[in-house]
Amino acid sequence: MHPSLRLSRRQALVLGGLGGLQALAPTAVRAQAPFPNRPIQFIVAAPAGGPSDNAARMIADEMGKLLGQPMVVVNKPGSAGVIAAEATARAAPDGHTLMLSWIGNATSPGLVAKLPFDINRDFVHIALALAGANALIVHPSTGFRTLADLVKHAKANPGRLSYASSGNGTSGHLAMEMFKQRAGISMLHIPYRGGAPALTDLMAGQVQLMFLNQDAVIAPSAAGKVVPLAISSAQRNPLLPQVPTVAESGYPGFEATAWAGISGPQGIPAPVVAAIEAAAIKALNGPLKARIEATGATVVATGKDRFTPFVQRETETWTQVIKTAGIKVD
Repeated sequence: MHPSLRLSRRQALVLGGLGGLQALAPTAVRAQAPFPNRPIQFIVAAPAGGPSDNAARMIADEMGKLLGQPMVVVNKPGSAGVIAAEATARAAPDGHTLMLSWIGNATSPGLVAKLPFDINRDFVHIALALAGANALIVHPSTGFRTLADLVKHAKANPGRLSYASSGNGTSGHLAMEMFKQRAGISMLHIPYRGGAPALTDLMAGQVQLMFLNQDAVIAPSAAGKVVPLAISSAQRNPLLPQVPTVAESGYPGFEATAWAGISGPQGIPAPVVAAIEAAAIKALNGPLKARIEATGATVVATGKDRFTPFVQRETETWTQVIKTAGIKVD
């Protein structure tokens, strides 16, 4: 995962106050009202109370303090994030409407036939905030203790293993499809409406395996109800340090993480983008970092120059995985 960025001199100047922002701004922008001059809407493609909403509220609270105006979370769930992204794309490009961008924005081009926006053309991707790995877990009765055990059995019994997911097109589903393609194996997909019922059936032995958010794996793993075989991130997760990555288990370069960042409508003036970027990176590298990482996520805190090509690569990667697997959303 990308290393955290230190604040550049330009970003530090922006955070220094309005004087810094005006000094950076071209004459035309300088004549406009200073940013921010009212509360900032932070659109989240998830209902209130869930992990994404909680992370967004933590980020918004810290960034609001740094920017001098509150960041107000606006929940717009539904349509796999399309509703939230469309509302953001259509907003005035002045920096007062942002969204918590996420992996769903990179997968939707492959899943949705006609999107009302282009995730790479119609948005400015300001800062990658955090990433969360999935753990590949199996029911103890399978006898699998390594990824090699699973692959050997799957190759000898094509289509006989069934894997669960929290729904078609979710990060766990796509991670498994990517792994199937890399390993050259065939398994039956059983989609559920959420990770909780999928995990319940896996622990009951109704399905044999799944990729699930690593934080949800800790308790059932400790209780011996599931066996974690591998982590989908590039590095091991501190909450499951004994579990190897998929990459180190024989599939170099494999990485499939859920991620979240801060994006806005294309056209936001460069000095305003710089102010938001600086506030995001400073907030994420402060006390907020420990709070987020206690949930099992990894704080990334990289800026626009790295986040923009990252979204492009993610879009290309998942579009290809989706196309190869023939995935359709419900």
